[in-house]
This record gives sequence, C-alpha cells and structure tokens, in this order.
Amino acid sequence: MVFGIVISCAILCIIALVAAILANVDNSGGKINNEIKREKVLDCLPGENCGACGYGDCASLALAIVNGKASPAACTPGGASTAQAVGVILGNEDRNTERMRAQVMCSGTNETTRKKYIYDDGAADCLAEMKLGGGYKGCRYACVGLGNCMKACPFDAISIKNGTAVVDHKICTGCGSCVSACPKHIIKLVPYDAYYWVGCASRDNAARERYNCKVGCTGCGVCRNVCPENAIDIQGNIASINYDKCTGCGMCFAVCPEGVIWRSDIVGADGLIFTKGDKKL
Repeated sequence: MVFGIVISCAILCIIALVAAILANVDNSGGKINNEIKREKVLDCLPGENCGACGYGDCASLALAIVNGKASPAACTPGGASTAQAVGVILGNEDRNTERMRAQVMCSGTNETTRKKYIYDDGAADCLAEMKLGGGYKGCRYACVGLGNCMKACPFDAISIKNGTAVVDHKICTGCGSCVSACPKHIIKLVPYDAYYWVGCASRDNAARERYNCKVGCTGCGVCRNVCPENAIDIQGNIASINYDKCTGCGMCFAVCPEGVIWRSDIVGADGLIFTKGDKKL
C-alpha cells in the first residue's frame, strides 16, 4: 500500500517536472520569437527617434508594439506603409491607416490681419506673446507666427512666412509635434490627400471677424448648404470639413464668399500647392 503511494507520488512529480520543462521551452521560444519580431518591427520604423509616438525612441516603440502595448500604426511619421509592414510582421495587417499631414488653419498674414500693436521684445515665443492680449494680431485666434511649431518640428517642415506658419507638405510626416506645440491649437492633422480645408480658426461673429481679418470665415453657411455629402458643419461661427464624408467635389471652394476655403492640388513628387481661386502660394 505504502509502496503504491510512493510510486504514485513519484509519477506525479515526474509529470510536473516534464510539464515545467516544456513550459520553459515554450516561454523561451516565445521570447526568441518576440525578439525577432521586435528587430523586424524596428527595421520598419524610420529611425528618427522623434518621440511623436510617445516613446523615447524607435526601439522602445518596437518593443511596445510587439508586447501589444502600442498600435502598429503608432508611428505617424512612418505613415500607412510602415503600419502595414508592421502589421504583416505581427500577422494582423492593418490596411485602414492613412497618411496624414499638418495644416495650419489660419490665413491671417501680416497683410490680411489688423494689428493691435508692434511686438518687438526679442523673445520669439508664441506663448509669451499670447500673454499680451492674445497676440499682436487683431484676431485672437490668428497664428502668432513666432515659430513654436517650427522649433518643435523634428523634420524642419515648418517655416514662418509673412507672420504665419506654413507647412512644407513634401517634408511633413504628420508626426503631430507641431499640433502639441501650438499654444492656440490651430494646427490640425488632416488626410494627406485632403483637397479642401478651411483656412480659419476664428469663432468671432461675422462683424468682428471682418474687422480683424480680410480672409476670415464668417460662418455664413453657404458652403454647408451646397455640400452634397453633408460634409461641412458650422459650429461657433466657423466651418469645418468632415473628411470621412468629403469626396473632394469642390463645391464649397467655388461658393465661399470670403475665399477662406483653400484647395490643395497634389502635384506628383513636388507635394502640394495651395490655391485660392487662380492664385498659388
């Protein structure tokens, strides 16, 4: 009887030992597979270590992606192609990502906006200048134009022209660093091939907007009324385009009485040229 119990215990111990060994082999294999995946994911990333994904460098992001703590599309500079490549490595290819670009939602240059005062204290900082009544431009929503976004861009895709930030979309990766850096929150990420956009962020009423800026949106609603896809909304005296609905028909661009809806023409490898009527920037 005792001998049988001893034999049974010995068998159970052997089974437990074998199971532990097999589990350790599986875990080791899993670690090896994850390390291989991490290296492959890292090879797909741009290697700029810009931090736009929220991680300190590309290697940290690659590890987070493999461990399921970050999305395959977390690298905005890499865009859709990187997300798809990473998805293939992970075995769950994501084809629903799209390339984005930064857009400064303001048309208020030094010529088109009313000035309240001359700002010349040597501190080229948008946030500091904003504390002086919201900025030197009459429109409190206008781009300050002192380059906080330009300094934050890791790809040198932003410059200041005539008092307003301008994005070079041939270089822009859609990382979003400028979006976070803008103290007025007037820089948005839009689909790279979005043909039309509203170049204004002002929520002032029509009379005040016309007084402060020659190219401001008055919220008249003409664009919304002609849009066949119901892709335009008016909130807070400002029009906005829903790019999930917009088909790029251009009817809003054609009827805007203030000329504040702009068209982005994709010109091959040269990127985007913004046009307002027959004028090109």
